[in-house]
Amino acid sequence: MVENDRLEFFVFLCPAATSENEEASGGCAIILTILSYFFVIVTIPFSLCICIKVVQEYERAVIFRLGRLVSGGAKGPGIFFVLPCIEQYTKCDLRTISFDIPPQESLIWAFYIMWAYSTIIVAIFDTLHLAIFYKYWCLKAFLKYALKIEVKVLTRDSVTVSVDAVVYYKISNPTVSVANVENAAHSTQLLAQTTLRNVLGTKNLTEILSERDAISQDMQNTLDEATDRWGIKVERVEIKDVRLPVQLQRAMAAEAEAAREARAKVIAAEGEQKASKALKEAADIMADSPAALQLRYLQTLNSISAEKNSTIIFPLPMDLLSHFVK
Repeated sequence: MVENDRLEFFVFLCPAATSENEEASGGCAIILTILSYFFVIVTIPFSLCICIKVVQEYERAVIFRLGRLVSGGAKGPGIFFVLPCIEQYTKCDLRTISFDIPPQESLIWAFYIMWAYSTIIVAIFDTLHLAIFYKYWCLKAFLKYALKIEVKVLTRDSVTVSVDAVVYYKISNPTVSVANVENAAHSTQLLAQTTLRNVLGTKNLTEILSERDAISQDMQNTLDEATDRWGIKVERVEIKDVRLPVQLQRAMAAEAEAAREARAKVIAAEGEQKASKALKEAADIMADSPAALQLRYLQTLNSISAEKNSTIIFPLPMDLLSHFVK
């Protein structure tokens, strides 16, 4: 009660001081309100750039909120919102992707050689703080080169062949592709490599050269079944080229040449046999028909006289020759 009485007495004595305090607090409130609106207006474009995301028609976005998948599946195409520091998203390309199957041996040796070379050069670039960029360049160049090397496969009949194959695939389920496998593209490449070795290892050289379509279809079915749980759809597998060792190429060329020569001799022998049969049949017919022999004799004289030569021919009657023949 005493303090309230003192406060009322102070207000009664100094009414101007209280009014000035109210005016000052009201002015500060107005200034703070204006600054707040100004701050909101200025930061709206930045907030929109951070919160609003856009995915193309061929893309989908998988959103994680505090480490858990957001219900509703992948977002897109179009605009979607992301809460900064709370939500993260991963884009998935739904277009068909193709890659060459890299070889395992060449891949590992190329990696070790290039990485060892980069480690030696790192000491030089480390003083300039360029070592990480050099390693990144080496790894990028290595991957670009490695994807263009064909696979060496040992067939069932113990023949080493180099097979150049290509796989076409696309992401069919973005959510499963992001949640179930760390790197779907890399995993698909490794699986395609092992599948190619396993399938071709059960075939001999003749089957590989003559049954490419069947082998490609078998590989496609195997890969499609294995990558289904990764959200990957393997659309097509093509064997572009099969390279044989030089020695085997020469042996196959010699074998083919010998086979062609044998077929030519057989054809020539069959022709001579048919010609002999035809001549025998003609001789039998002429022996049974003297008129046919006389006609053949006259036809021969006509063909000889038609040629431009100086040969003198004395035709003899067939009756005279028949006595000598008998």
